[in-house]
Amino acid sequence: MKKAFTLIELLVVIAIIAILAAILFPVFAQAKAAAKGTQAISNQKQIGLGIVLYAGDYDDILPRQDGCNDKSALNTALNTNPFNATGVGCSASPFFYRMNHFSWQKWILPYTKNTEMFVNPFRGRSNRLTPSCPTGEWTGCGQLTASFALNLSLFGALNTYNQSPTAVNQYRDSFRGGSINNLPDVAGAMIAMEVGNPNIAFAPTSPVTGDAGVTQINYAPAVREVWKREFYKSSTACDATNTADWTDSNVIDETRAPRGGFAVAYADGHTKFMKVNEFLGKTPTAAEYGVAVPSFTSSGVGRCMFPGGTFRISNIPNTNINFPLWGLGG
Repeated sequence: MKKAFTLIELLVVIAIIAILAAILFPVFAQAKAAAKGTQAISNQKQIGLGIVLYAGDYDDILPRQDGCNDKSALNTALNTNPFNATGVGCSASPFFYRMNHFSWQKWILPYTKNTEMFVNPFRGRSNRLTPSCPTGEWTGCGQLTASFALNLSLFGALNTYNQSPTAVNQYRDSFRGGSINNLPDVAGAMIAMEVGNPNIAFAPTSPVTGDAGVTQINYAPAVREVWKREFYKSSTACDATNTADWTDSNVIDETRAPRGGFAVAYADGHTKFMKVNEFLGKTPTAAEYGVAVPSFTSSGVGRCMFPGGTFRISNIPNTNINFPLWGLGG
């Protein structure tokens, strides 16, 4: 007669399986997160190398373009749209054919060859709805945000396409002239970083309040108090009067900084993982930088980190202080 399992034996087997699952599932989750972290660092390194290769072909000048090219959408599904040089796609939303700092990935696409490396594996393609992209940043505009960001203050930016010659702030020149050669410490200067802010595709520039000429000088967004609010949990809403510390906890927000940090690409081509506290330590306080802590009045951006892509500083900052991460130093 064939012997069957008793009820107690089955219950013991089920209990053992449950225990093993409880032990192994967190291990699998950690392994998956580690794999994503490795991929994020690899992607950031390829982006950094693409930028350095571009600069090498253009006398060490970092990319800074503004134009509109037919069939240039990062989301190739949008390339079936008609080309209108002065209308939708170029000068009116959604800007799927525009080639400026909101779609900076196009600048180095000839060196990277694909768009997948511009996507952070922790976040995927953000499809946030915005006034400029009312049908979604990816599906409507073909823009990639919340993944990797340029340190735009070293590149500079342009808003020259289809503009009057006298339009203000067309030339947003980097305080370092947009050249790798002008950096005081090439190996220590950040050109790009992994980000968790769903609202940005670049670490924005910092113009001085009142600077509204055709050409504007843009400085590093190197204010520790601002970045601390970016990476630490906070329950406070956007408030222009809440500028002292902008955080009510010392707990890192893992949605903004998975693994407690992020990948950073440097101007000499190398990439490394940096913990949040190390990043903050390499960023000057407002007092060290010689500016007032910027106040944000825009609502609807959560912590109000860089609404609109910039924050204005009170005066020309002290760029000779030794914080090479931001291109600062004598």
